[in-house]
Amino acid sequence: MRNWLRISGLTSALLAVSAVPLYAAEKAMTHETSHYAYVGTYNPNGEGVYLFKVDEKSGALSDRVLVSQFPNQAQMVVGKAGKTLYVGSEVDNYNGGKHGAIAAYHINPEDGSLALINQVDSQGAGPVYLSLTPAGDRLLVANYISGIVAVFPIDGSGKLGEASSVHQDSGPAGAGKPAAAAEGSFAISDHNGPHAHMIATDPSGKFVFSTDLGLDRIYQWKLNPSNGQLEANTPPFINASSPGAGPRHFVFHPNGSLAFLINEEASVLTSYRVDKATGTLSELHSLSTLPPNFKGTNFAAGIVLSHDGKHLYVANRLHNSIAQIDVTGSGEMHWVGEVWTRGDYPRTLTLSVDGKFVYAMNQRSDNITRFKVETGSGKLIFVDDYTAVGSPSQMVMVP
Repeated sequence: MRNWLRISGLTSALLAVSAVPLYAAEKAMTHETSHYAYVGTYNPNGEGVYLFKVDEKSGALSDRVLVSQFPNQAQMVVGKAGKTLYVGSEVDNYNGGKHGAIAAYHINPEDGSLALINQVDSQGAGPVYLSLTPAGDRLLVANYISGIVAVFPIDGSGKLGEASSVHQDSGPAGAGKPAAAAEGSFAISDHNGPHAHMIATDPSGKFVFSTDLGLDRIYQWKLNPSNGQLEANTPPFINASSPGAGPRHFVFHPNGSLAFLINEEASVLTSYRVDKATGTLSELHSLSTLPPNFKGTNFAAGIVLSHDGKHLYVANRLHNSIAQIDVTGSGEMHWVGEVWTRGDYPRTLTLSVDGKFVYAMNQRSDNITRFKVETGSGKLIFVDDYTAVGSPSQMVMVP
């Protein structure tokens, strides 16, 4: 489900002009910290991409600096070796057309400031997810509004080339009401056509999967290593775990043989067996991300997996909680508990570089909250320290 804001009359030239004064950070950040964090936001509360210093021990975010001011820069991914940052701008009229934009930035290791390398047409409307191949030589983009996925080559400087592959999802819209949702749920958004929500390779980089919330499908691809083309696998897609479920985001287990996918409309987590030889998925189990007695509407959103592959954390919007679901290497899932986000509408979750903290991007309450991960149990413990930022969408960290 999108919170779409139209920015009219926007051209690539205007994007460049509006961002130039912000490439250099307003004040230098010192080397007292081990890494930086970048937070993408939605207008008007958020003004672009913010840079934070991350305290190595406490996980605290500080020294907020606005480093890019393109409209609705909400989705990001860090390039290989932490030298580049790729950001999707959810404008719907880039360069006078009807698409969004992708910007490539060089990261200054001295202070975290950004310098624009280039920007390209996202090949669809509403770029909502960006990911990289394991080699870091290709960028994959899912365009939600138009239901288009695309692949872009990346050269040695981090520059984006012309799209090597563009695919338009098509087919009948999914069920209007999610069959597996909680009693009383009205989570029925966007089952009106194709809406690509995520695209990413498996750990090997040979195969690609993309979700389409509107069509209730998970597409299966082979990635041609020579030309960057997406080639339909056999079968080309599988249906969601239940009608109207709304497949959103997924993560892979460290063993590479499992994937865990969150269904937004049904608020259900589904595990899949990954065939490493064929690059296809087979459904295993499904489990609600909500407490057993919950009734009403919820939209599941962000998902992260602990480094050891034992604890999954899922953001529940409207319920405003983070569910902890423990998993095994065989795909079994067990609902452990939940913690209140202390904010409203958590869009995504971010796991710290060392895996000791989970951050919630609370979009409607304009803040980021932080939780310490308890050793062993994986339980989340709220740290009473809020970070103010307007309409946060996603945070990425750079070592």
